Amino acid sequence: MGSVNSIREELLAYMNRNQMIHSHFAELSGINSGTLSRILKGNHPISMAQLVAITAGMKLPEDYFFEDYIDECFSFVVSMRRIRPFIFRSAELERLDCLEQVVNRLLEDLSYASVLFEFADHFYWDNKRQAARILYQGVSEAEKYQHSERLALCQYRIFRIEIEEQEDLEEKLRAAAQFELYVNRLDAADQLDALKQLMHIYGLVHKWTKVDELAKEMHSIASVQYELEGRRSDTVEEGLKCPEHPFYYYILYAYLARSKTSEACGDYERALSFVQLYANAEHWVQENDEQSRQIIAQFTDWAVANTYLYRLMSGELDVIHEYADYIALQENEIFVAVRYILQAANVFKLNVDSILERFAPYIPYQSNKTEFGDYKQAILQESYAQFLIELAVYLFNHSKSKEQALNTVLRGLEISITMNSSKNMIACMTLFEQYRDFADQELQERFKNLSSEVYQLNAEKSLILLDAL
Repeated sequence: MGSVNSIREELLAYMNRNQMIHSHFAELSGINSGTLSRILKGNHPISMAQLVAITAGMKLPEDYFFEDYIDECFSFVVSMRRIRPFIFRSAELERLDCLEQVVNRLLEDLSYASVLFEFADHFYWDNKRQAARILYQGVSEAEKYQHSERLALCQYRIFRIEIEEQEDLEEKLRAAAQFELYVNRLDAADQLDALKQLMHIYGLVHKWTKVDELAKEMHSIASVQYELEGRRSDTVEEGLKCPEHPFYYYILYAYLARSKTSEACGDYERALSFVQLYANAEHWVQENDEQSRQIIAQFTDWAVANTYLYRLMSGELDVIHEYADYIALQENEIFVAVRYILQAANVFKLNVDSILERFAPYIPYQSNKTEFGDYKQAILQESYAQFLIELAVYLFNHSKSKEQALNTVLRGLEISITMNSSKNMIACMTLFEQYRDFADQELQERFKNLSSEVYQLNAEKSLILLDAL
């Protein structure tokens, strides 16, 4: 099928304006003169390389003809040899509008879903996440009535992209709830990593029953896979997919998560029972390489620190300084531990001024690195907001400067608004109202402005819910 579209029309107009014959522009652009002639007559499709040459020859931006080229892709026999370079170049130049149009037209024929999924994976691992999202979304729509692993993988990648980009906790929760429907369709390796991500999100919004359920599922899957891995240890299975961490790591992580859910519910005896399970990994982990030693050491460190914490929260107040001395050796974990110490101080009316002074250089926490892996930035922000709330309560309880305490509350409220953390926003606003009489005009004005932002967030949330209905 021939084609005479605006690319050809504009090229002819350019040549006429500049009094160029075919051979002159062919020489200028590097396109064969005969090929150029057939292109201009609409008898020859324009390849991506030829489009680049034409655009450069006309001294135009590289993506000038991209929207017109979409029609070119489908005017002759549809060929992925021609379309693939356009898809990749659109991704590189962030012409996501063109990318979306091409994907939608290709997926009118579902046989293209497989190759587009491969392209999406390429973009995902090449850190072109927005381009990847468009392709994953297209493939998901094309396969929405299928119970395929590919559909689940598309949804998983979209979920990962969304939670990495979003600061808003409500949006993270929405993404998690939408993806959770697909998690059981993933293979075991991806399923374990997906469960870990879901646990992070539900933990951030304090849905601890859900975290506990996911941790049980993680433990079950990881245990089965670790046993199977032991049986096939003497053979190497080609193409066997591995999770981000060794299978035994997820068993330990499930125990850690369940200890945290118990802690959140105030059941410190149960929390300690799970601590014992991840504290003794060296007794059953079969591997003895550098990686396993590092993982076991990290979980052992967490076990020691959390044992101190749960003993403290259970009322063994004499361990507080032992706890402080221990975390002093774990420099990258100090901030999180200090938050817990403040929490205990508020529960048991303790004076921890000396501990706060000792660890002042680590507050606010400036790094998202730990000795083993990374804390997700959202987890750090949530933890810091909670720290500020606990610190404000401590300052109020110990007759410290009310101005300092109120400023601390407002800083916590600012961070909570940024994250759209409803629980923390309510805590901060309630605390400020309780001590409003101590606030000067400037603090009152800041609170008023921040409250307006909270109300605006709630109004937007209500509109979203109405639209959904």
